[in-house]
Amino acid sequence: MDMFVHILSSRIILMLGNFSYSNPTKLYFGDDSLKYLNKELPNYGKNVLLVYGGGSIKKNGIYDKVVEILKANGKEVFEDAGVMPNPTVEKLYEGCKRAKDNNVDLILAVGGGSVCDYAKAVSVSTYCEEDPWDKYYMRMEDVDNKIIPVGCILTMVGTGSEMNGGSVITNQAAKLKIGHVFRENVFPKFSILNPVYTFSLPQYQMVAGFFDIMSHILEQYFSGEDDNTSDYLMEGLLKSLIHSSRIAVKNPTDYEARSNIMWTSTWALNTLVGKGKSQDWMVHMIGQSIGAYTDATHGMTLSAVSIPYYRLIMPYGLQKFRRYAINVWEVNPEGKTDEQIAKEGLDRMEAYMKEIGLAMSIKDLGVTEEMLDGIAKGSFILEGGYKVLTFDEVVQVLKSSMI
Repeated sequence: MDMFVHILSSRIILMLGNFSYSNPTKLYFGDDSLKYLNKELPNYGKNVLLVYGGGSIKKNGIYDKVVEILKANGKEVFEDAGVMPNPTVEKLYEGCKRAKDNNVDLILAVGGGSVCDYAKAVSVSTYCEEDPWDKYYMRMEDVDNKIIPVGCILTMVGTGSEMNGGSVITNQAAKLKIGHVFRENVFPKFSILNPVYTFSLPQYQMVAGFFDIMSHILEQYFSGEDDNTSDYLMEGLLKSLIHSSRIAVKNPTDYEARSNIMWTSTWALNTLVGKGKSQDWMVHMIGQSIGAYTDATHGMTLSAVSIPYYRLIMPYGLQKFRRYAINVWEVNPEGKTDEQIAKEGLDRMEAYMKEIGLAMSIKDLGVTEEMLDGIAKGSFILEGGYKVLTFDEVVQVLKSSMI
């Protein structure tokens, strides 16, 4: 019996392991999904904080439709506009004051991932009795105060923020861009996903979002060597993303492609495929630090460092990189060494990235040689991947990304 228990426990360690899973966010998906806002609004009080970015939702008509529904449901609307692509701590303080002064019952975020991230930050920070930057982003503490519920109407895909607890805030003075992944109590209560709302996005932003999705999947995929169900799911998501993104680049209003990408984006980071995975988030750590120095578009900071990073760690996770090359990029393994197969997979990934127009050099994002040490210092070193990087190796990745 003892021998059986030992064998069984060893197998558990090698397989998925032990975890709990809960995702409380309700999704409404499709080209008529906005009508379901009428179903959700009666669940909340009268005062709604409408959060959005630079005003594009007013140009494309989404703003008018949302306000009309809010008014029809008897809501008092307070606006918090001007959320920037990398929301700042100063903007967070401003939003908290607005939410508290107006006794807000619901925060409705209309926009992309940054707007959704910001809304969640305001939701946990409004009634925080100390500096939320210190509490949530420096000390990474849990929420122990009142949380204002959040709903999202998505207009840009990439972050998966519509169905997770992630919230990234930038402190420009400290040159730090930090994400806090909150628990289920901070997840949006509902999210409305209409692929048509993503059609008007500029090509650069659209493509950047595509790579944010890919990076989310890869940073969960490149960890562990076990036969994990999550890896099969992620390979399917990657193949779908690659296929649909190529279509969308040529025809941004292809509904089938944009809807598949929107759905892939949500599942890439709604916590499901990460279960049983140790996960490697170093590309995000480096990319976010670049963003703190340059205010560059998030997805492009990731694309510019990914190939150098993965080439650096490939020897330490060779079998997974081999699998990635064959199962995702359809590399023919016949007559090739494992290293040759893995390298060819990364070469095909690089060619795809160039094909769809991603940034491949951090110089193109405004990074200078003088910034490299500071960016490296601002890149939090995480475990979970095939290699724990040293400071010098982070600098090496950055220098390789300058070419």
